[in-house]
Amino acid sequence: MSATVFSEILNGLYENTVVPYLGPGVLFDAAHKQTGEAMPADSNSLILAMNNGKPMAPKLMYEFPRAAMNQELKRGRNFLGQFLTKLYGETEWTRAAVHDWLADWKPAYVVDINRDTQLQDSYADKPHTLIVGVARITATAFRFKIYYYDGSDYAEIPQEQIDQSLPVLFKPMGTPKPEANFIASDADYVDYISELMGGFAIPDFLKEYRKGKQYLFIGMPLNRDSERMVMSDIVYGAAEHKGWVLNKHPTNKEVRYCKKIGLEILDADVEELLAAV
Repeated sequence: MSATVFSEILNGLYENTVVPYLGPGVLFDAAHKQTGEAMPADSNSLILAMNNGKPMAPKLMYEFPRAAMNQELKRGRNFLGQFLTKLYGETEWTRAAVHDWLADWKPAYVVDINRDTQLQDSYADKPHTLIVGVARITATAFRFKIYYYDGSDYAEIPQEQIDQSLPVLFKPMGTPKPEANFIASDADYVDYISELMGGFAIPDFLKEYRKGKQYLFIGMPLNRDSERMVMSDIVYGAAEHKGWVLNKHPTNKEVRYCKKIGLEILDADVEELLAAV
């Protein structure tokens, strides 16, 4: 892949016309501070972490939401929240290089489908708006919570109070802080995606802000329906050329999908992006 293309994308990122969209691959170098084990982030490693390191039945190993649904039915929904909170909110991990890079220039808008807190840590010294996806709640039709971070603490706010001059961190699949909320099981995804398609999972100001934007998908596989459905609604209103996907070994399914929706696959990985910056 040519240096010119990387240069064009990086210019767009730094000018906030290209939005970073972070998948599990951005955490490739994050490790447990004591044991050195890699942070579970992708579907397979999350399933193994949830099941004490043991593989589950092949049909459950297909995708984390499916395996999580199995565990929710057996052990209750609280089990999933407790597992993810302990994994991402209570365990100490080394910093991922991608997050150090983001911390250096702090983009105006980032989408992060991971459930860890490293993106939030990258903005810990700067006021920002945090949007967290929620599912299966009855008090409201909306499937998000909005928090204002003043440089030291988070406070939940209504969308009418959003300061549009602040950076926006969008964590659709959840985070353990400031309070634990996660989209994890099939039932969570069904509810969240239904409301996402209905327009109730994204604040109104963001629907306007995202119009005409392009995206750089970093460490983001597009071979599973749940992640693709979430992604397609989050980037709704993007430019005709929606952006670029870093993927050195795309599946035929991914190639067809990206061509269909207007995404360009780049023969590069996360480490090559980091080398270019």
